[in-house]
Formats: sequence, C-alpha cells, structure tokens
Amino acid sequence: MDSAVYWYAVASVLLFLKMFAIAAYQGFHRITKMTFKTPEDAALVGREAAKEELPQVQRAARAWLNDLENIPIFLALGVAYVWVDAAPGLAAWLFLTFTGARYMHTLCLLAGLQPWRTVAYIVGVGCTLVMCGLILGALG
Repeated sequence: MDSAVYWYAVASVLLFLKMFAIAAYQGFHRITKMTFKTPEDAALVGREAAKEELPQVQRAARAWLNDLENIPIFLALGVAYVWVDAAPGLAAWLFLTFTGARYMHTLCLLAGLQPWRTVAYIVGVGCTLVMCGLILGALG
C-alpha cells in the first residue's frame, strides 16, 4: 500500500505496541524482583512498599513520559497530514522514520546510550517538523 492512511495506521499500531512494551517491561522488573512502591501492590505479595522504584522502572517511566510528549503530537500531525493530502509519497518515510526513531530513543534510554538517544530524539522531531512544513505547504 502506498496511501498515507495505510502508513499512518501502521505507525500508530507500532507506536502503541512500543508503549505497551514499556509498561510490560516495568511490570516484568517489579514482579521478578518483587519490588513495588505502591503500598497495596507490595501488600498483595506480602512485602513492604519500596522507598523508590527500581532503576529499570525509573528509566522506563522516563521513556514513557517522553513518549507522552512526542507521540500525541505525531498522531495529531499525522491526521492533519492525511486530511490535507500532504505529499502522500513521503508519508511512509516520515511515519516509519518517526516510529523507528521512537523505538531507538526508548532502547537507548533503557540502555543509557548517549549520544544515540539524543540522535534518535532529533530524528523524530525532525520528522514532525518536516510534516508541519508539508502540511502548511499543502494548505497554501
């Protein structure tokens, strides 16, 4: 498929799966280490609440928050991109590059890899800026 709608749908599903994986990653570390910060969760397994989250959970939470700052913007711009029919031939490249950059950003954040995390972030932001320009160009 070459339609922008198709690639928008693919990117949306892949981004959902990535965010779901972050949540599962957090749960995996909490459960395997039986370490829970929330008192009711700790009590469920007969433990005291931890004073702070595990380092892996903290990193995953930062990735999640960063996604919440970037993915909704991409999704909104993607809808506008499709609606105004802005450069449909570039949609696959822009949507999948943004998605790949978000995956790489998360992996680099979890692994503590700099400067690659920043590079991935900049690539993703670059995609959204190009999308903005193409949307405005389609309107003019």
